[in-house]
Order: sequence, then structure tokens, then C-alpha cells
Amino acid sequence: MAGVLDSVNQRTQLVGQNRLELLLFNLGSSQLYGINVFKVKEVLQCPSLSEIPKRNPVVRGVAHIRGGTIPIMDLRHATGSTPLDRLEDSFVIITEYNRSTQGFLVRGVERIINMNWGDIHPPPKGAGKENYLTAVTEVDGKLVEIIDVEKILAEVSPMVDDVSPEIIESVQEDSSVQKHVLIVDDSAIARKQIQKVVESLGAKTTTLKNGQEAVDFLEELLAAGKDPYHELLMIISDIEMPEMDGYTFTAEVRANPALKDMHIILHTSLSGVFNEAMVKKVGANDFLAKFHPDELANRVNERIHELVNN
Repeated sequence: MAGVLDSVNQRTQLVGQNRLELLLFNLGSSQLYGINVFKVKEVLQCPSLSEIPKRNPVVRGVAHIRGGTIPIMDLRHATGSTPLDRLEDSFVIITEYNRSTQGFLVRGVERIINMNWGDIHPPPKGAGKENYLTAVTEVDGKLVEIIDVEKILAEVSPMVDDVSPEIIESVQEDSSVQKHVLIVDDSAIARKQIQKVVESLGAKTTTLKNGQEAVDFLEELLAAGKDPYHELLMIISDIEMPEMDGYTFTAEVRANPALKDMHIILHTSLSGVFNEAMVKKVGANDFLAKFHPDELANRVNERIHELVNN
């Protein structure tokens, strides 16, 4: 266990080359699950939990860890199965998502693997719309499922996703500006949240699930004789996505002379100075940590004003 903890603490810099490291864990069966190491702050034996009055059943309690109080969510229960028992034999993966820290209760932590995003694929089409997966991959002949954590967080503690009226009122109307935004995110919940914000500003949207789909979409516009820079107001892209991540997508766009001027915002649940440095390295126009509707709306609004006034 100490080796896994050391790895989580030390090996979080493998991004920017369409690669990632997954921390593998289980929920009490032979099925393996994965979470990006970059989201993980710590892994520990399940501590003593304090009850919360009127809590969501998925939240097993709160833990006092390093001077803070962190909600602990039962990942097995959150994905539709029975709650984990024997908490003393379970582990908690402390993560940071969308500017908040939370712990996910799991049965066991396995190991860390180094992978290419190209080997990680969207869930099978037959999985249905209500599944809790953003991606799947294969390790040593076994299927590994990557859970849509943003979907779980939205169900346990729904976010306010309405844009303030004053921001909507400040949108500058100009028929010369094409208000069409390309949204790229592997999480269905995230796509819907972003889409709601953008469309509340009067813009049209196209949503895609990963960087490869986005590259294909832009190349199809070019093949049809259209200029993506004039067809699209901007691109809002997640960073962590199967097939091709947001960093690689941005680099691919910048390397194509016909696409290099596209306005790209990397909008991600990953936060921190390191990501801002990577944004500059790959040439994105902006970086925004998820998810605050007014901040996102302001970015879209600023882009509209920029085009209107140029």
C-alpha cells in the first residue's frame, strides 16, 4: 500500500503527450475501475466517519483529514449497487474535482498503470444513456471502467448552473458574429451544463465526446469548403478525454495552418498552476477550472465583444 501512496504523490506530471496514469481500484468484485492519478490527492485506509443529518445516502459521512472536513461518498452505492460494508477494510481515495475536495470509498486499491489516451475508448453504445462511465480500457485482458465522477457529484450535490440575468442582458447582439460554439467533453453531465450556459447567451452549440471527434469535425468543415474560424465563435474543451485529450487536441489544431487561429478554452475539473503552464505550452487561449456558470458565460461574452469590436 505504501508504494501506491508514494506513486500517487510523486507521479502526477504525465500529461501533454496524450498519456495518463490510472489508479486502479475495485468495489468488492473482480471488476476493475480507474481514476486519473492527476485527480488524486491521497489514498488512505477508511478513517472514522461522522454522521451528517439528512445526508444523501451515497455520502457515508465526513472525515476529519489534515485539518479539513471531507465528505466521503460510497462509490459502489453511487453507481447503483449495494453500499460497501466492512468500512474498516475499505479505502478512501481523496480527490479534487471542480474546485472541491471529496473522498470516494472503495473496497481495495490495486496499482497504477501508465497508458495512452488512444487506448482508452468511449463506453460501448449499448451501455445506455444512464450508465456511469466516461470511458473503458483493457489492462492485462481485463476490462477497466472509468467512472463519470462529474455525474455522481451532480446527483449527490447538484450545482447551480443558471447564468446570472445581468450577464445574459449584457450579451452584445451583432449579426456579423457567428454564435456557434463547439463543446468537447467526455462527460454527458458536463456537456449538458456547458451547453445550457452557452445557449442561454443565444449561441448555437455542437457537442462532441473527445478530441479526435473534434479534429474530425473541424476537418469535415474544411473539406466542405468552410472556414472553421468563421463558422465557430470558439471551442470549449475538456482536458481528460478518451482517444485524444484536450492538450493533444489543442496542439493538433495549432499545428494545422487552416485551424491555427481557432479560439480554444480548456475547461476542466483539473485545476492548478501546472495546468495553466500546459495551456500556454500547447497554445490554448484560456484555461478555466470547472464549473462556475457565470465565469464560463463571461468568457463566452468576452469573445463575442472581442469579435464585435475588432
